[in-house]
Amino acid sequence: MSASRHFERGYTAATVPIAVIAFDFDPLVHIGSSLTIRWQTLALALVVFVCLATAGVLARRERLRADDLLYIVIGAAPGAIIGGRIGYALLVPEAFGAGPMALLDPAVGALELSLAVVGGLATASIVAALLGSPVGRWAHVATVPLLTAIIAGKLTMLLGGSGQGRFFDGDWATAYLGPGPWLSLAPAVPSHPAQVYEALGTALAALIVLLASSLGVFRTRDGTRLLVAIAAWCLARAAVTTVWRDPVVAGPLPAGGLLALLVSVGALVLAVVVGAVLPRRSAASRGTAPAWPDPETRPPF
Repeated sequence: MSASRHFERGYTAATVPIAVIAFDFDPLVHIGSSLTIRWQTLALALVVFVCLATAGVLARRERLRADDLLYIVIGAAPGAIIGGRIGYALLVPEAFGAGPMALLDPAVGALELSLAVVGGLATASIVAALLGSPVGRWAHVATVPLLTAIIAGKLTMLLGGSGQGRFFDGDWATAYLGPGPWLSLAPAVPSHPAQVYEALGTALAALIVLLASSLGVFRTRDGTRLLVAIAAWCLARAAVTTVWRDPVVAGPLPAGGLLALLVSVGALVLAVVVGAVLPRRSAASRGTAPAWPDPETRPPF
């Protein structure tokens, strides 16, 4: 349903149906006379800090070096940026009509989340391997902080009015009133809270993975827990994209949903491969000295 049709039904920037959940607050924090910061940005920074602290605590419990975490997180940044930009170029190729060099311009476009996560994990794994730190155990540790970051990060979008889905007049539709500035187009029009849907879907994926962990499914700590978690999250994300405002390209899925579905399938295939190959490799190398010292005793990098 188009925005114009909603406005024809009597919805304006100042009025929305009674059943709609309406947000009317200042999304900006004003510091002094010249500095303004979005509440969404502050909340996201807090989410990142809490998730990194959680990763550090979990790493110590797994007898991994907490100081390696800094290098691994820094190593994840370039992969996340490259993957996110490639993903955005796949979704919105017209944004980069000026040529490939436009991918390097931060003022053009944004980042696509699913490939940003894939790229970040890829370069983080490379850094962990270079440090001589067990990649599988780090991947096992990263599962909970990563899913928590996605869940909380999606919920912070409520503070900026971003991530709104298609126009919708159900009881749980959300709308943003007041001058904003809000980050979704036509914020006052009642819409699916797609960002909340993805947070809830990711929370369900996290519960399933944690339940499987409690049953001993991922006791080998070979990274399959993270791969299954990514597959479950991307499956939920693909389902949520059916209420995005993007045009569909395959069945009910827009390009973002199709990309999430491909990432989900790829993560599951890789999990099966890792689960089948690593036990054989471990059995073959049993009784031989490790190629690298234990992370607890290895000298600082």
